[in-house]
Amino acid sequence: MTTPAHSEAIIRAVNLTRRFDALTAVDHLNLEIGRGEIFGIVGPDGAGKTTTLRLLCGLLDPTEGEAWVVGRNVSNDLDAVKDQIGYMAQRFGLYGDLSVDENMNFYADLFGISNQERATLMPQLLRMTRMEPFGKRLAANLSGGMKQKLALMCTLLHHPQVLFLDEPTNGVDPVSRRDFWAILYRLVRNGLTVLVTTAYLDEAERCNRVGLMNQGKMIRCESPRALKHTLEETCYEVVASDRRGAREFLQAQPGVLSVEPAGATLHLFIDPARTSADQLQETLRARGLTSVEFRRIVPSLEDVFIGLVRKEEVVHGG
Repeated sequence: MTTPAHSEAIIRAVNLTRRFDALTAVDHLNLEIGRGEIFGIVGPDGAGKTTTLRLLCGLLDPTEGEAWVVGRNVSNDLDAVKDQIGYMAQRFGLYGDLSVDENMNFYADLFGISNQERATLMPQLLRMTRMEPFGKRLAANLSGGMKQKLALMCTLLHHPQVLFLDEPTNGVDPVSRRDFWAILYRLVRNGLTVLVTTAYLDEAERCNRVGLMNQGKMIRCESPRALKHTLEETCYEVVASDRRGAREFLQAQPGVLSVEPAGATLHLFIDPARTSADQLQETLRARGLTSVEFRRIVPSLEDVFIGLVRKEEVVHGG
């Protein structure tokens, strides 16, 4: 997916920081997201993804730094920001004893949407999400994917310019995940900007740009293609008859950033300034692990992410 041509920053963070006592959850984050962009944040648990979203939505106050959304300072003009954004938390506040239609009407009441407007908007949202047949079904009786669609519809009722989604498809089946992303694409084509956190690296591939977070810091921020093709580090597929032995040995070698199982093979990330595939293969042979083949590959986003996190751990002694 290409980056939109319109580069006006609709989300901007400058040295955005949030500490909880001794823990720095978000550490001097600098970020600009263009209008009409799908921007994904990925990272391990505790990386600061949810805290970042909550800071940008004004649900948390920053310890340092500032954020602007839709041209408004989040700390100084929060009410104006809230009017222009939609926030879908990991556990969205649906009411299980209300039907789909009743949940939507409840949120329409909260947003102050007129009966005339909701009479047009609600059928449009139901049609877009293919939820028309389920308007009378109780939310408690919906599948996981349908609950996420309902949460999204409720978030969209007041026509936000920016949509903040915190792991919206976590635990949802693959078909429902695909449907959810198809809806996001349609919304972005209509001018919406989406900032999404996700635990799924295949979903990050669908974003215009991806920010990799670790320990509160944004360690890389590029398009998925650039992340995979512009790294100094190199990635290899390793085929070994003794895969476990090869992995244990390679993990201990200088210059090896990560060795992870990938199907029947291993994916190896190395620092070419410190070692090479030929050198590692020779070392393996000297140790009696002779049936090992190396083949250079374009890394997946998962390879890139693991490799960069391991590199950070080495640099910071973690």
